[in-house]
Formats: sequence, structure tokens, C-alpha cells
Amino acid sequence: MQFARAAWKFLVAIKDGLVLIAMLLFFAALYAALSARPNAAAIGEGALLLNLDGVIVEEPAQIDFMTFLTGGGQSAVAEYRLRDVVRAINASAKDDRVKAIVLDLSSFLGGGQTSLANIGEALDKAKKSGKPVYAFANFYSDDAYLLASHANEIWMDPLGGIVFAGPGGNRLYYKGLIDQLGITANVYRVGTYKSAVEPYLRADQSPEAKEASQALAAVLWDSWQAQVKKARPQAIIEPYAKDPAALISAAGGDYAKIAIGQKLVDKIGDKRAFDKFVAEKVGVDEIPSPDSFKAIDYANYVAANPAEETGSPIGVITVAGEIVGGEAGPGIAASGRIAEQIYKALDEDEIKALVVRVDSPGGSVFGSEEIRLAVAEAKKKKLPVVISMGDVAASGGYWVAAAGDHIMAEPDTITGSIGIFAVLPSFEKALSKWGVTADGVQTTPLSGEPDFVGGFGDDLNTVLQAGVENGYEDFLALVAKSRGKTRDEVDTIGQGRVWDGGTARQLGLVDSFGGIEEALAEAAKRAKLGEGEYYAKYLEKPHGFRWLPIDGLPFAKTKSVPVTSMVGWIARQQKSSFANALSTARGLLASEDMKALCLECTAGFYRGEAANISWFDWLKNYSLSSAPR
Repeated sequence: MQFARAAWKFLVAIKDGLVLIAMLLFFAALYAALSARPNAAAIGEGALLLNLDGVIVEEPAQIDFMTFLTGGGQSAVAEYRLRDVVRAINASAKDDRVKAIVLDLSSFLGGGQTSLANIGEALDKAKKSGKPVYAFANFYSDDAYLLASHANEIWMDPLGGIVFAGPGGNRLYYKGLIDQLGITANVYRVGTYKSAVEPYLRADQSPEAKEASQALAAVLWDSWQAQVKKARPQAIIEPYAKDPAALISAAGGDYAKIAIGQKLVDKIGDKRAFDKFVAEKVGVDEIPSPDSFKAIDYANYVAANPAEETGSPIGVITVAGEIVGGEAGPGIAASGRIAEQIYKALDEDEIKALVVRVDSPGGSVFGSEEIRLAVAEAKKKKLPVVISMGDVAASGGYWVAAAGDHIMAEPDTITGSIGIFAVLPSFEKALSKWGVTADGVQTTPLSGEPDFVGGFGDDLNTVLQAGVENGYEDFLALVAKSRGKTRDEVDTIGQGRVWDGGTARQLGLVDSFGGIEEALAEAAKRAKLGEGEYYAKYLEKPHGFRWLPIDGLPFAKTKSVPVTSMVGWIARQQKSSFANALSTARGLLASEDMKALCLECTAGFYRGEAANISWFDWLKNYSLSSAPR
């Protein structure tokens, strides 16, 4: 009896100890969260440090507080909102405290080509205002170099390197594997170029898909080279991009020698040498820190320079990430949440026009239509609606765009992909190998369907295919009405084919070129508001932990690990490719809705949000909520 009492007391003590530890962790996390807010007052003189150790996105994903508290948030890669980065650079151009802008790109994971071009334009304006820009990285790949090319001076570590891979790449095809496993991928689609389902039907890329992919890749690659050449005319890109093996062999594997010889960088030096160089320009940091120069913290600077709010508000709704139903996000385009934000803004009867910022490869047909109907409600209230396309606005993203009075895109925007598909697996072949069969009775042709064991019946296949075809006709009708075209004209440029923004404008899918600022100006013009008489009012929930009234916190996300060599870059590409394959397989085979989704918007064309998640998260979830698939 005494032993039982002692054991019970021991267990109670353990329980009390665990509760105490949990409470201490909770309050420690709460204190850290509240104390980690950006300090707008802590701005001195020095260089604005853009240590972009993550990805550029249109809308950062929100981390739930309980997810962070339990450690789940630690695996999410740091995300930098595009408009915040641009606003910080623009503000620095007029700020006497900012003596220079420093780009630390060693851990930069990239962004969409359109987003990077927007940042590059802001850097060019800052340079014209007299703010020198200095860039450093251990290793430069396409995205990092596109930003670095706008710098007055580019530095590279002696042991680092540069690689220009260009858009493109291979995709995995699962036909042989699923045949061996006995899985049947029941595919229903419309669109000659709607290749999202090809990995389950073929062992290779169809000629039609290859044609579309090659055309898109060529346009994006030409544009990338043109942007770099304009920003850094002395850079010799083409020989190294066309035949890197020859140049590297001739240089004896000395990447630094190639970088200097091709005028890709200005100085070879390690991070310490670069910091000393910057310190000579902007002053030495008096407080010991990793940087020896006076640095202005990016988060503090963004907080100190909020967006102006003078004049009449123009509502801006963001549709970023894959479109799904429900209330999820930000970071994923949940139709319920977005529609609610639009209806709420319309009820307040305050906004004078609406700009819909689309940076999405599409997704659920139902979700796309729910968002489109909410946007259409603004038009019923006689509000001008302007669509602003970001890096990608394809499939369901274009479905939403069809609600606009005027569609604006960038030349490198990926759009189109007007098509519908659905993929549903069945396992009759796999189970039959183990002697499992099915039998029963039916009162209608659809009784017991879908048959998990016996496979899908002909009547069910007919019903599903007809539904997909009807969805495609709805898509064509929406676009035809919006763009003033006939059904057949839209079908000719539809069929699931993706287009670059320049070609889309020629085809009539886009009205004019421009970014978010140009879209706001167009909306203001249609609302009869002059320059200086309006501001952008972003229709979104406060960003941060759901339980705390604070912004996104830097400690809640993992800083990306720098790539220091060609070997490291190859290793990262391998991990990314494998993770993308897992995501694709899970996302399509687990689909619960007809999809208007642009799978082609990955495969190396749209790099921006494909890196929006850590390798750990890819393996853990097999899906990327805010990335195109």
C-alpha cells in the first residue's frame, strides 16, 4: 500500500512538473513574440541591409501560434512580402540616414521573375537618387544574380561561384510505376495542352506540352538575359550560359577566375572583407555585431515607413497561392476567406474601386468561382475592377481575372492555361493481385460507385468526363464574355496552354502592361480620382499569429542555409526536384474537386514560390500550400 501511494505521488509530481514546464514555455514564447516586434524608433544612419535569407512572395503565409509553440513553425522558410521590399527601397531613396543599400544574397532562395524585376526597378531608382547598391553572395544562381546585377558593385566569395541554369527542367512521369503497383489513375480533362495529368497517362512529355513549355521557357530566358544586360551591360552572359563546362575546364575549375573574366562580378573577397569595404562607405558599427558596418535593420525600416494613406481608398484584394475552398491562409488562396474580405469591404461602402492582385496558378474550380462571384459583386455596385497579375495568374487564377474590367500583366507573367481536369485513383488491379474481388447488386448504374475494389464503371466515367467538359465550357463562356471574343476564339487560345504576358496581350487575354502601381492608377482613373487623391487599402486580415495582435515575426521562420559552392547548389536542386515530385503526386491524386490548375507553372519556369517551404516541410506534408503545382 505504501508503495502504491509513493508511486502515485511520483506520477503526480511528474504531471505537475510537465504542466509547469509547459506554462513556462508558453509564457516564454509569448514574451518573445511580444518583444520581437519591429522597432520603428531604432533607425540610425548606415546602410539599409537587405539580408534576403528566404523567398520573395506576394503574400507571406501566416503561422498559427499553437503551431509555432509546438515547434511546427520553425520549419517554415522566411518569406519577404514583395511590396514591403519595394517600399523599403523606395523610402531609402529619399532618406538621408540611408547612405547605401546592401544586398546579402548568400541565403536567397529566389522569387518569380516579375517580382525580381520589380525589386530591380526600385534599386535602379535608388541608385539614381544617389544611393549606391552593393551586393554580396557566396554563390549566385539565376535569381540572386538578377538582383545583384542592379548593384553598383558585386562581390563574391573566393570559394563561391556562379551558375546560370535558365528556366526549364524535367518532370517525373509515374505511368510505369502506377502500372506496376496496379493503381489506376482515372483522368478526366479538357485541353490539348492541359498537361497536368500527363504524368499519370504517359512515360514522357507529349509533343503539344513540350511545344508550349519550350516556347514559354525561351521567352522567360530571353527576358532574363535582357534584364541583366540592361542592368549590367559589361556582364558577358551568353558564353558562360551556353557552354559552362568549356569555360570552367579552361579555368581549371576556378569559378572566381571565370566570374572576374566574364565581368560578372567586380570584386572577389570573403564576407569580412566585404563588410570592411561597406564600413568605409557608411561608417563602422560601434556595437559588436556580425556586420562591421552600420546597418539599418530591414524589419525596423519597413515598420518605420508605413504605406501612405491620404485620399480615397482603392481596395486591393490578394489572391496568392493555390486556390482552395474554406478559410485558410494567408499564403494560400482560400476562397471563403477572400470572398468574405471582399463582401465586408463592399458593405463598408468606402472603397472607390477594386484592384485584384492575382499571383496564383489556380486550383479548385469551385473556389475560383466563389472568388469571381465576390469580385463581380463589386461591379454590380458600379465599382471599377482592375486585375493586376503578378508572377503567375493561370488556370483558376485567370478564371478569377475574367471578372475584371481591365487586366494588367507584366511581360514575364505566366498566364492562360484555360482548361479543366480531375484525377481520381482506384486500386482494382492492385487488389486483384492479392485475390481481392468485388461483387454485389445495383439499383441504378451508379449504385456503389466509385467502386474502390472493382474500379470505376463506364457510366461513372461518362458522368465525370461530362462534368469536366461542362466546366470547360463554363470557363470558355466566362472568358469570351469578359474579353469580347467568341467561344471558339477562346478555345483556340485555351486548351490548357500557358502564355507569357507579352503573348497574352497580343492574344487579347491581357489589356495592358504594368505592375500593382499602374493597376492602382488605372483603377483611380476609372473612379475619376487624380494623382495623389487615392491610396491602396489592402483588404486582408492583420498578419501574424491568430492569437496575437502582432505582425509576422522573424524568429517564427527558419533562415535559409547559404549555398557556398556548385556542389551545394546541385544538392539543393536535387532536394527541390524530389520534393516537388512528392508534392505533385500527393496533390493531384488526393484531389477532391475539379481543378483549373497550372502544373506547367513550376518545372523551373516559376521559381518564386516553389521555394516557399523548407525541405523538411516538403517531406512532412508532401504539399506546398502556396506554390503552384
